[in-house]
Amino acid sequence: MDMPDEVFKDFVAEALGLIPSEFREHLDNVEVIIEEEPRAEVMREMRLRPGRTLFGLYTGIPLTGRSHDPAPFPDRITLFRKPLLAHCEDMEELRYQVVTTVLHEVAHHFGIGEARLSELGWG
Repeated sequence: MDMPDEVFKDFVAEALGLIPSEFREHLDNVEVIIEEEPRAEVMREMRLRPGRTLFGLYTGIPLTGRSHDPAPFPDRITLFRKPLLAHCEDMEELRYQVVTTVLHEVAHHFGIGEARLSELGWG
């Protein structure tokens, strides 16, 4: 599937808008970026099996692991456009997957790990 960059960005903005304000206020030092696909070294670091890919990645120190001092650099949520497009068959599925991926990575920022996300059906 292919789509204009602006539509993809609109889906990301929609996902961020779904986050309740009491949580969104804790995202002021989180940068959300879009890359075409994960780099090979990221795939190795994540120890993904062949044929697997990433839709998104949280990079930073979760709020639950921080002192009271603000982080010196922004945390980062990266969305990988090509894997998301390749996975989805239509715009509605892509919209759903982008929203799910954004919320999944935001959950990591709040200290929710993969095991708990899997228990919740977000893994």
